[in-house]
Amino acid sequence: MSVESPGRGKKRGGGRMMVPPAEFRSYYGRPIIKAPTWEADIPAYLFLGGLMAGSSLLGAGADLTDRPALRKLSRLTAVGALSGSFAALVHDLGMPSRFHHMLRVAKPTSPMSVGTWILTVYGPFAGLAAGSEIANVLPLPRWARSTLRWSGRPAGLIAAAIAPAVASYTSVLVADTAVPSWHEAYRELPFVFVGSAAAAAGGVGLLAPLRESAPARILAVGGMALEALAGLRMETVHGVVSEPYREGRGGRLLKIARALNVGGGWLAIAGSRNRSMSAVAGASLVAASVCTRFAVFSAGLQSAEDPKYTVIPQRARIIARGKAK
Repeated sequence: MSVESPGRGKKRGGGRMMVPPAEFRSYYGRPIIKAPTWEADIPAYLFLGGLMAGSSLLGAGADLTDRPALRKLSRLTAVGALSGSFAALVHDLGMPSRFHHMLRVAKPTSPMSVGTWILTVYGPFAGLAAGSEIANVLPLPRWARSTLRWSGRPAGLIAAAIAPAVASYTSVLVADTAVPSWHEAYRELPFVFVGSAAAAAGGVGLLAPLRESAPARILAVGGMALEALAGLRMETVHGVVSEPYREGRGGRLLKIARALNVGGGWLAIAGSRNRSMSAVAGASLVAASVCTRFAVFSAGLQSAEDPKYTVIPQRARIIARGKAK
């Protein structure tokens, strides 16, 4: 890596020296670190993972408080998101057998390995909970339908217990990399992802009848607030590494997400007695969650491509260690 500075400028009328800003570049114009080869499958996977986790939590709460319409909607949303996330993951891996191969070992130090096992344990219970909602229309013997309906509550509660790990492990997955804007935001990303998951699941829950949608409304507004606060910190406290969250494609998407979140949250509160307004609020919150995941993804790629996001934080850490000695 080389740092170029054209030299000091001349004094003008006793004024201060004008030094052009340093230009950071790597050897042969290549990035210092290798950017992830991930494509759009991965931010889609991040979004769907959050949606299914939040929906499982909402479905369990609806079950315990006797809200059948909200319970059914949430459980079916969870298993639909699970199917979509699995498809996105397999497409990114290239072949289904690679997912199976990851189950051959369990490495507690690997977020990918831990996440694979979390999904493997979560999936069957989320599937059973959703199956109990459609048992009557499945071509099964009577005893199988009865067993499936009976298993709905315990399976749903177990899926809900695993859901927080499902919602947050993806933040560890991206933060545990050398990508500067992901790695430096390892404290904020779990709250951004969990808040986004809650807002999206609550947004879908707003499609339930108004008499049952109060828990979804609370989850949506609370998730929106958590995502907004954590996102604001992520965008401001990490110096130059926070720039990709404010500039470029990632910055634009985060601005859109914030506008959709604020609008959706306001409509969710104001539309507590209006089904159409609640539906618009839900769509806005789900769209905001999608934008947030793609914004984080884009910001990470941007920070990996520009050498300054790697060099400046490293130099600051070296200087800080020198002063500490």
